[in-house]
Amino acid sequence: MIGRKLPEVTFKTRVRDESVGGPNPYRWQDKTTADYFEGKRVILFSLPGAFTPTCSTYQLPDFEKLFDSFRAQGIDAIYCVAVNDAFVMNAWGRQQGVDKVTLIPDGSGEFTRKMGMLVAKDNLGFGLRSWRYAAIVDDGLVETWFEEPGFSDNCETDPYGETAPQNILATITGERGAQRAA
Repeated sequence: MIGRKLPEVTFKTRVRDESVGGPNPYRWQDKTTADYFEGKRVILFSLPGAFTPTCSTYQLPDFEKLFDSFRAQGIDAIYCVAVNDAFVMNAWGRQQGVDKVTLIPDGSGEFTRKMGMLVAKDNLGFGLRSWRYAAIVDDGLVETWFEEPGFSDNCETDPYGETAPQNILATITGERGAQRAA
């Protein structure tokens, strides 16, 4: 994965637009991989799904809390991608009170599939979802890669540790070596 260019896809997002009016003032907006990653050094992390226990209790909230620490280390943005649609990702962001981490909906799983990280989670009733991974990405190229062990379809466990924001921050600051998977 190190040195790999991120796949070029179009994400179907919903953005707030007061001109829409009504109780749901959002409109569709296509965003590409280039829109998110070009000219920036970012943290990208992916997880099995919005509203799930580890993702909602630890991973997303801790990235939000540590955002300023990442910024101090030269990170321009933090992106969370999940195989969920824009409505779910927006609702999850509101429920979590997220305003620093950008949530990216990969509703069809195209980005996740092209990253080679799409797995079946039929044993949990999820269908196809992302394996938990993270990367430091510089101008669309993977600089450092983090991946939870045990990559497999219908994994009986939900490993979490390698992709924890604390681990990634420690890697950036030189306090820990990154796990690098090819």
